[in-house]
Formats: sequence, structure tokens, C-alpha cells
Amino acid sequence: MSGHHHGHSHDHGHAHGHGHSHAPPADPGRAFAIGIVLNLLFVAIEAGYGVFAGSLALVADAGHNLSDVLGLALAWGGATLAKRAPTKRFTYGLRGSTILAALANALLLIGALGAIAWAALARLAQPLPVEGGVVMAVAGVGIVVNVGSALLFMRGQKHDLNMRGAYLHMVSDALVSVGVVIAGGLILWTGKTWIDPVVSLVVVGLIFWQTLGLLKETVAMALAGVPRGVDFDEVETALGEMDGVAAVHDLHIWGVSTSETVLTAHLVVPGGGSDAFLMSAATAIREQFGIGHVTLQIECADTGDGCG
Repeated sequence: MSGHHHGHSHDHGHAHGHGHSHAPPADPGRAFAIGIVLNLLFVAIEAGYGVFAGSLALVADAGHNLSDVLGLALAWGGATLAKRAPTKRFTYGLRGSTILAALANALLLIGALGAIAWAALARLAQPLPVEGGVVMAVAGVGIVVNVGSALLFMRGQKHDLNMRGAYLHMVSDALVSVGVVIAGGLILWTGKTWIDPVVSLVVVGLIFWQTLGLLKETVAMALAGVPRGVDFDEVETALGEMDGVAAVHDLHIWGVSTSETVLTAHLVVPGGGSDAFLMSAATAIREQFGIGHVTLQIECADTGDGCG
């Protein structure tokens, strides 16, 4: 019997608030396209000069930049798929692909880091000559390219994990290039070639530490965790303090993509909630917490039955 009541409460006990306010301000497509082209050109130049100058730090930087290009392409693909309309099978569309892209991106980066570290250790065992001046010049160009790319993603990164991943990569790349410039200078100044592989190992360590954070966050999203920046207790309190709400239970908050959050909850409202109440509740949650998809079920008593 309760199934029937439940179904009945579904008819008027749901509000869907779909926020328009939460779209990222920048056009990610353009940022990604420019970022990919710029970085691909630079990777080709940097790897070529790295081989020519005998610098593993340059090759490491190029490898790191290339993994960024792959990451950008994945993130862009994910963001593009996220715009696909929902189907009967994928009722949220393919928004979740942004989470998969961020996950693949983090794993790819860790793989690239392993390869560079391996090469650096081999180099330490047997140092080779390095052209410090070429290293400095090429890495200097790298700083410009990466700072330019980072600026493209600066606005979007607060709203979207993929944009944030791209932004962090560009910032870390710029720092890496600064490190490589310094290394080139030290090699020119001291003539010690072991500086080159040591710098590439430091670079690897820094990027690994950063990627680990991204990986942890992405895995949490894949497991339907509450997104970073949303406080579960605060949301629960806000719902509980709404007019006429006696209790809140079955509260779930999760990210359906790297930039969109969903909330479902059962509210015990002894007097029964009106449609106006549902609409204002959804609006309040959207404005206070940036959660665009809010589904609320109203119950008259704390039994799990609706107000049949």
C-alpha cells in the first residue's frame, strides 16, 4: 500500500530547480582550442631542441607539456560530450564523461612522470653534456606559452574540475619552465651536467604531488562523493530551517559532472508543502550553494509515506 502513497506524493512532492546561473563564464571550447594548438607547437620545438642540446630537463618539460595537451584534449572532449542531450538510457546525458576525462588525465600524467623519472635516474648514473644556453632560451619561451595558456583557463577554473586541471597544469608548467631556465643557467655557470637530471627529478616530484590531489578529488566524484566546496552539514541545516520543515532525511549530494551538482532529499512537512514552497526551497539551495538540480520529496509524517 505504501507504494501507492509514495507514488502519489511524487506527483506533487517534487521540485526541479535547474539553475542557469552556474554556467562557466568563459567559453571553454575556445580556451581549449587555443591552448591545444599553442602547446602542440611548443612541444615539437622543445623536444627537438632538448635532443639537440642533450638536455633531459627540456625533454622532461616537453613530455610534461605533451601530457598537458592530451589532458586538454580529454577535458575538451569531456566538456563537449557533457553538452549532449539526455537520452532514455543516459538520463543525465553524457555529463559524467567529464569525470572520466579528469580521471584519465591524472593517470596519464602519472604515467608520463614515471617515464621521465626513469630517464633522469639513468642520466644521473651516466651524465652527458648539456647546452645550457639553448636550455635557457627554449624554457624561457615555455614560460610565455604556459602563462598565456593559464590565463585562458583562469576564469573557468572556479566552476569546473576539468578547467581547474587544465589551469593547474599550465601554472605548474610555467613553474617547471622557470626551474629549467635556472638549471640551464647553473649548467652554463658551473659546467656541472648532473644538474640537468636532478632538476628533472624535482620537476617530476612537484607535478606528482599536484596530480595526486586531482586524482583524489576525481575518484571521490566518480564514487558520487559530495563535491569539494559544498558543506553537507550546512545544506542539511539550511533545508531543516525552512518554513514548516520538521525533519530532513535521505539527503544526497553528488556531482553529475565536473561542474554540476545534484541534490535529492526527503523533507518532513507536517502541514504538507505547497508548490510555492518547493520552488522557493529549490531556488534558495541553488543561490546559497550553487546546486542547480534540486529534487525534494515532501512527507507529512516521518514514516516515509507521502501526504496522500
